[in-house]
Amino acid sequence: MADSLHVVCGYCDAIVGLPASRLGDGPRCPRCHHPLFDGKPFALKAANFDLHVARDDLPLVVDFWATWCGPCQMMAPFFEQAARQLEPRMRFAKLDTDAESAPAQRHGIRSIPTLIVFRGGREVARQSGAMDAGRLTRWLEAATA
Repeated sequence: MADSLHVVCGYCDAIVGLPASRLGDGPRCPRCHHPLFDGKPFALKAANFDLHVARDDLPLVVDFWATWCGPCQMMAPFFEQAARQLEPRMRFAKLDTDAESAPAQRHGIRSIPTLIVFRGGREVARQSGAMDAGRLTRWLEAATA
């Protein structure tokens, strides 16, 4: 990790510069004052998807899901548990593929849930299908190692 990192606020999309050594200190966004890491996935929209993928220096884990998807609903608590456990080493976001279809189409999402890990603006790992908490955590740790 670099000495200074850029983290995109999940609430207001501000790009925040932080020393890497301060990630675990509960940093807040200087614009909207929300915590940058609150142990919960934030919602992505088509309008801010590319900003978060390209500008966040931490790995970004995106859950492509839909409200009607049973496996998506089943995995949601495990995804939230992973966010609580693994932040601030990585960021967690969700994209509703029904409400925000453009990013899902662009990334070839054919089944949901699908998780993609982005780092430095590029896809580095992809997994389709629901996972339990242990499998999800192991996959994320391997994907971001």
